[in-house]
Amino acid sequence: MKKTLVTALAAGALFVAGNGVATAADAPPPKTTHGPCQYTETPDEPPARPVPLPPDPRHTPSHGKVDVAVPTSQGALPLRLDRAKAPCTVQSFLHLARHRFYDHTVCHRLTAYPTLKVLQCGDPSATGEGGPGYKYKDELPVDLPPAQTDPTGARKVYARGLLAMANAGPDTNGSQFFVVYGDSALRPNYTVFGTVEAEGLKTLDKVAAGGIQPTADDPAPVDGTPVLRTELLRVRPDCWF
Repeated sequence: MKKTLVTALAAGALFVAGNGVATAADAPPPKTTHGPCQYTETPDEPPARPVPLPPDPRHTPSHGKVDVAVPTSQGALPLRLDRAKAPCTVQSFLHLARHRFYDHTVCHRLTAYPTLKVLQCGDPSATGEGGPGYKYKDELPVDLPPAQTDPTGARKVYARGLLAMANAGPDTNGSQFFVVYGDSALRPNYTVFGTVEAEGLKTLDKVAAGGIQPTADDPAPVDGTPVLRTELLRVRPDCWF
């Protein structure tokens, strides 16, 4: 499933009956955790790297912040996760980090639209289609200011420095996330779960200044693969909670 900010494209599963091939009715239901986050397996979208479902305690930690060191091939990208804003998302991100899911992954998408300036990461396949083999619920922001560029008021400002989840529609969060290097106008459909620290903004500015790789169809794209290859070398919380 491609996790994207502007469109949401999801390939449907195809089941063929007969000849011993399992049908939808034969398939066991996907495993789901029983806590408040309800992390649910996605059998039709296997994990890009092996990882179990996250823990899902009844009392999911919902207070405090977690600093995460993220050295990249273009410089440091330190993050600060906010449990109060999105406890299930922070819990999943830390789980993936604990299992080295993000190590040596490449940020596959850079956008440079006037109203959308983000770097998207978190897919080990670097295709925009990879994930952890599970999904979980949205924890949508309710405190974002309205975007002045949208007279309808539907779009909000995802400000420079925010850290948020990419998705392919409601309640399809997985592993892909984006970091905002310039104020962006989006519908508030993307879970905000932290911020980028000051040193990380310098790294984002460097990557953004490098531009987007041209293609045969578009010599000056505003959305695509960053020219400066940005690999997350490691993702390590300063301490575990």
